[in-house]
Amino acid sequence: MVSSAPSPAASPLFLREEEIRRGIELLIFGHAALARVMDPVLETHGLGRAHQRALYFIARQPEMTISTLLRLLGVTKQSLGRVLDELAERGLVETIPGIRDRRQRLLRLTATGESIERSLFDAMRERCAAAYSAAGQGSVTGFWRVLESLLDPEEQRMAAALQIKR
Repeated sequence: MVSSAPSPAASPLFLREEEIRRGIELLIFGHAALARVMDPVLETHGLGRAHQRALYFIARQPEMTISTLLRLLGVTKQSLGRVLDELAERGLVETIPGIRDRRQRLLRLTATGESIERSLFDAMRERCAAAYSAAGQGSVTGFWRVLESLLDPEEQRMAAALQIKR
């Protein structure tokens, strides 16, 4: 990764339009940079970014319900249905009945799905770890706080629930 001069510190007037625009631009560019490191892996497997997001969250919370995944992704049932159908057809995701409610469908990755998700995560982890290291712990904590503050309360609860260890 080529490193350029570090960004200047935020202006004391960090709420001005120019500073807010800079943050928005960096979020967009950062998202695109992560997508670029995942795209070769996705292309190898004939998958798209919607597939990656589903694989990521299913790996993060094995045996989650479809309704939970719908809330996490914020997509329509129809859109998620297409993605899950394709992942299931390709043997990457499987559904199992719920323990308490047999009508409930729980999602989990197959061994092949886990392998692909791991490859995708490894690509992002390398990029994020380098960026985190360059920024330092205090900056990473501040970055997380900014991102969490962008979320509405329900999204904050969903993000916090992903941190709960089982």
